Amino acid sequence: MSESPFPISNIGPLRIVVLASGRGSNLQALLDAQRIDGCQFEVTGVISDRSKSQALERARDAGVAAVALDPAHHQGSDAFDAALCATIDQLQSDLVVCAGYLRILSDATVQRYAGRIINIHPSLLPSFPGLRTHAQALAAGDTEHGASVHYVIPALDAGPVIAQVRVPVKTGDTTQVLAERVLAREHPLLVRCVALIAQGSIFQRGSDVYLDSCRLSHPLQLDDRDILQSMEH
Repeated sequence: MSESPFPISNIGPLRIVVLASGRGSNLQALLDAQRIDGCQFEVTGVISDRSKSQALERARDAGVAAVALDPAHHQGSDAFDAALCATIDQLQSDLVVCAGYLRILSDATVQRYAGRIINIHPSLLPSFPGLRTHAQALAAGDTEHGASVHYVIPALDAGPVIAQVRVPVKTGDTTQVLAERVLAREHPLLVRCVALIAQGSIFQRGSDVYLDSCRLSHPLQLDDRDILQSMEH
């Protein structure tokens, strides 16, 4: 992977395009955060592979460009990927945020935006990449679960992790209960990571994540006061 262009040195707020397939609750967290004074990022567009996704409704309600790209309306994956990249570029994105986007991006798409694309994943990576993470955590008997924000690389959910949040797995938890507990913590985790990227504090270089000029030896952790901390870097 080529080195990231981050930290970005751009004029004005960091322009974000969000890819989402479902409810868009993480998108909503970003939309809410950008209304706070001093916020250094703004969502300029939302793209979904499902025309009836709630994420598109949230975008329209916020006055943000909402684009539905249905894979069935394109002749093959290459044509869809070309349309996706063209849309991202038209929206003048500085950063692509995958927030509940269920379609796997092609290697070419990932490489095109290397260092400028992140994903939020509902597990403590590298544990449980892919789908059904909450069920996997329960089946494994884990006592702790959580979510991770990572840079996207061609390998699925394998990119360098920026930050994580941890939640307890409680006796009697169902997948739905555990999923809701994790989701509530995903929102501040994603907002904080995007804010740090917008500030130029976090960036990717090769296979590593840097906090200012220091390479992180492990992911940052979101504590209960909504502050990202690292014991050493």
